[in-house]
Amino acid sequence: MMRLKLCFSIVLMLFLSACSDKNSPPDVDALVYETAKPLSDFKLNNQNGELVTKAQFLGQWNLVFLGYTSCPDICPLTLVKLNNVYKNLHNDYPLQIWFMSVDPKRDTAQKRKAYIDYFNPDFLAVSGPHKDLFPLVRELGLIYAISDSNESEYAVDHSASVALVDQNGAVRAIFKPEFKQGSVPLINASQLTEEFIKIADDSKN
Repeated sequence: MMRLKLCFSIVLMLFLSACSDKNSPPDVDALVYETAKPLSDFKLNNQNGELVTKAQFLGQWNLVFLGYTSCPDICPLTLVKLNNVYKNLHNDYPLQIWFMSVDPKRDTAQKRKAYIDYFNPDFLAVSGPHKDLFPLVRELGLIYAISDSNESEYAVDHSASVALVDQNGAVRAIFKPEFKQGSVPLINASQLTEEFIKIADDSKN
């Protein structure tokens, strides 16, 4: 009887261990949500003045970065890195890069188009009124703050992280930037690429 109980306990432990391994998130530094967070619908406009809704997220993986075209450092440097990520991944994974301008006052569709075309014309450069932007940004797990100043030149504070939205329009993970003394916070393109593959492949299991 003792031997039977011991065998049952071992089998139970192995079963629970297998279940735990199957449900455990991939081993990455990114913040990975145990359950992807569905996004609410929204209405923004792309660089061609066309309406963009949640439907634009569906059927592909999406990397979303906040910024503005007058940004002196983090935005252009991050877009260069995201372009490298895109080139390394898009042949094997359906992927869209989103540049979400949180400075709609200055960043017209025409200005966003000229800006994003410099990095990759296949990227989306979207924006809209703050009443539409802010709730979406909050659901993405990102943040921004903008001054009410009437001056023509001003800075916009925004996250340097990149949100990963899955094919169902739900936030799957947040890739955090590296903070190095004397440097602006930027994502690590190689690390993001490796972790993206782990997360995307894990979602198939």
